[in-house]
Amino acid sequence: MNEKSRLRIQLSATRRGARLARLLAERQLDEWGLPFEEATQVVAELAANAVLHGRVPGRDFRLELLRRNDGTLRVEVTDARGERRPRLPEEAGELADGGKGLRIVAAYAHQWGVIQAPAGAKTVWAELKRPYPTDTGPAEIVRHADQTVPSPLQC
Repeated sequence: MNEKSRLRIQLSATRRGARLARLLAERQLDEWGLPFEEATQVVAELAANAVLHGRVPGRDFRLELLRRNDGTLRVEVTDARGERRPRLPEEAGELADGGKGLRIVAAYAHQWGVIQAPAGAKTVWAELKRPYPTDTGPAEIVRHADQTVPSPLQC
């Protein structure tokens, strides 16, 4: 992976820092030529969680985007509160106070999780694979040697 496939930045653990994380992710993904709607929503949710639940006064949070050769985008947000591990609540009804952000992450990401980071911190990560859920590009057709695929005119 080359340096053009990675963005890593420290941001203040404030609402402004969380907003900046989303804007920087949107700009980077646009520069890479990747769809960014779902990915920036994931960044926004993870950054907001880092600010709301992972904040320690005087410590920042880190955003990292990794673009892999197979089309996978990995989003990582590291905050200072390793003991506060995120989890999906049992049910997040309309009146529930929390958990909706992680449900959004789980809906857009192919997988997500949390790992321990140095100095008592944690990293929450999510991976999105192309095509993203709203990508309307042509579907991939898998053909086997013994299979014939009718033309659209024959259907």
